[in-house]
Amino acid sequence: MITNFEQIYELLRSKTRKRLIAAWAVDDHTITAAYKAVQLGIVDATLVGDVNMIKKVCEAEKIDPTVFTIINNDNELASIAQAVLMVREGQGDILMKGLCSTDKYMRGILNKEKGLLPPKAVLSHVCVLSNPNYHKLVVLGDMAVIPLPDLNQKVAIVKYLVNTAKALQIEKPKVALLAATEQMLPGMQACVDAAIISKMIDRGQIPGCVGDGPLALDVAISKEAVEIKKLVSPVAGDADCLLFPNIESANTFYKVNSQLCKGVKQAAIVAGAMAPCVLSSRADSIETKLNSIALAALTAK
Repeated sequence: MITNFEQIYELLRSKTRKRLIAAWAVDDHTITAAYKAVQLGIVDATLVGDVNMIKKVCEAEKIDPTVFTIINNDNELASIAQAVLMVREGQGDILMKGLCSTDKYMRGILNKEKGLLPPKAVLSHVCVLSNPNYHKLVVLGDMAVIPLPDLNQKVAIVKYLVNTAKALQIEKPKVALLAATEQMLPGMQACVDAAIISKMIDRGQIPGCVGDGPLALDVAISKEAVEIKKLVSPVAGDADCLLFPNIESANTFYKVNSQLCKGVKQAAIVAGAMAPCVLSSRADSIETKLNSIALAALTAK
């Protein structure tokens, strides 16, 4: 089982490099993260964007631009469309968001004719998080794509969380289906959905994992809270995956970790597309974007 990001990099260095295509890659964070990934030997990188802006960043950051394939496209929307099409046509294994906004990036991915959305697929934002206060990596979703997932969307998200956990060599991931309480309250939709999905996992409808819910966040990740509340659960206190009930709770959890918790490391991708798509906030650190490239490389086919 992989327990930290360093082990992800070590594993990737033993594999064939994946091909990264970065859309509107004209900012220092994207270019530097892509450069570090190339230097670490985990990807070959193509930058799509204004070549003059790219070279200016490379000069300022003392980066050798010849380590990249640079495709000149001085229009933001056109560069996104071009990068998406390159991945769609098999010229890349991973798509990465540059300086463009999330809505423009996602519109490129969701384009019906030239995007990366398979028929009837559900796209979801999946994060892997390392917090020094927790004893292992945790996989969570959805922070940025589905505002209020319904039951079917939550089932799809759970499958993405489980697949990501398995890429981290977790043989049988433990999935915590979160709500505001671990009590089964029929009037709270998050509790109802969690109970249904938990039973679906029990019955083998979502194979390869163990699930329980509803679970409050404290009992999902704290063995002490489990003991205090006298909860009996195969998941509580040791969750590998966290399914949040809505985007507000997941996004807040993600940003509390990134902004207020020292020593936290994160990575985030969009799952469910034809290829993993790196989707980090424009405010995320270079390290987070580098970790996201590594996660995408780990999950890419």
